[in-house]
Amino acid sequence: MKALVLRELGGPEKLAIEELPTPEPAAGQVRVKVITAALNRRDVWITVGAYPRINFPAIAGSDGAGVVDAVGAGVDAGLVGREVIIYPALEWGDDPRCGGANFRVLGMPDQGTFAEYICVPADSVVDKPAHLSWEEAAALPLAGLTAWRAIVTHGEVARGQKVLVTGIGGGCATFALAWGLAHGAEVFVTSSSADKIAEAVKLGASAGFDYRDAAWVKQLKAVAGGIDIAIDSAGGDGMHDVLDTLNNGGRYVFFGATRGNAEKGLNMAKLFFRQVRIQGTTMGRPEEFRAMVACVNAHKLKPVVDQVYPFAEAVAAHKRMQDSEQMGKLVLRIA
Repeated sequence: MKALVLRELGGPEKLAIEELPTPEPAAGQVRVKVITAALNRRDVWITVGAYPRINFPAIAGSDGAGVVDAVGAGVDAGLVGREVIIYPALEWGDDPRCGGANFRVLGMPDQGTFAEYICVPADSVVDKPAHLSWEEAAALPLAGLTAWRAIVTHGEVARGQKVLVTGIGGGCATFALAWGLAHGAEVFVTSSSADKIAEAVKLGASAGFDYRDAAWVKQLKAVAGGIDIAIDSAGGDGMHDVLDTLNNGGRYVFFGATRGNAEKGLNMAKLFFRQVRIQGTTMGRPEEFRAMVACVNAHKLKPVVDQVYPFAEAVAAHKRMQDSEQMGKLVLRIA
């Protein structure tokens, strides 16, 4: 099979398509012929060594959609031929609060979806929503699930609430916008790009604000009055501005720290008097994955796809991700 392989660190330029043996499904597994796969920020981080447990050669990729073409012992042969999307992780464990010691995301250290075939547990595949194209289906798993756990499970989003999604443009942020709207919330966004804010408004956001403007919090409060749930992936000292947008009892849920740690301390009195909750999160359980797919089916939702690249242009796709140019998901067409 053809696979996108990383054999040394040095950025996306070190990726190359190679011919490797096609894996065979073990007992309890299915093999999926991958039609499309999508990129996540972690795929670029792996190429530069900014991710733990990197083993070479590495085949990254957590998002994938395709057709089951073989099954291992103990698996219903009737699954062969089924069009599926893949749960992007392995072995969450028994505690719904957090993944266990063996929890890991596809693509590191296990083989990922940037290959023509992948073997995964039979219960890790879910029927592809019929209304989605292959490209849209591949865009859904990791970013969609991360945003789902952030805004639905931890954020407890509900109709009539006001949500702030920071850094609109990335996959998780565009999904957080979609999940908030699907649950009847009013969603606001931030970005340093006027074009991305305009695109978010087209997708249903009520308004957007340039976080580089020192007055953006005041501007937001003038429009929204205050925020019930803030979904953030940047961190840094900017988190203080985000916390200042929250109403009493508000929730600040974060799944990344692209701007690093905050150097200024938290205003503890303000936080406890206003009973603000700060919640870290990442990925999600298989049960949440199935609930997310059910929501996609019920509302006929479609992921935002920025660009689709042929497999041969995978390096160019990684570079676009590295430069944060995308609005939505970057997808590879593998078959």
